[in-house]
Amino acid sequence: MDPTAYAKETGCASWLYLVGEEFGSMLNGMTYAQVEDAVPQSACVISDPPRVLNLELARQHVAALDTLARPTLISCRSGPRASAVAYMYAGLKQNATYEEVLAVAEHDSAPFCAFEDYKEWVRTSLESLRGEQDHAQ
Repeated sequence: MDPTAYAKETGCASWLYLVGEEFGSMLNGMTYAQVEDAVPQSACVISDPPRVLNLELARQHVAALDTLARPTLISCRSGPRASAVAYMYAGLKQNATYEEVLAVAEHDSAPFCAFEDYKEWVRTSLESLRGEQDHAQ
């Protein structure tokens, strides 16, 4: 895939890239440098396997997304992790419950819905980050 053409096709103004540099050496892979060349703003929060999605990564995703211009493309190797990040972030910003987020995600056939551990990560991240926001106010 050509990252510059993909960015133009999607109309994104920024890109949150979730994979490490090893992906660049794989067939049809890309590097973060290619992402940086494709869009005016980008961030990289390495979240691909074997890394386990956890609360610290959720915090990094939120911090990156809070700074990036919209619309923002979020990508991982195959879709589930990127979709989990997108729905978690949207739910957090809209103050939605986990049940509301999951209902929309299932309606949309979001790739993360096929993985119980990703659904659990969305749930626990929403709850923990919302609790952190409430304490900060």
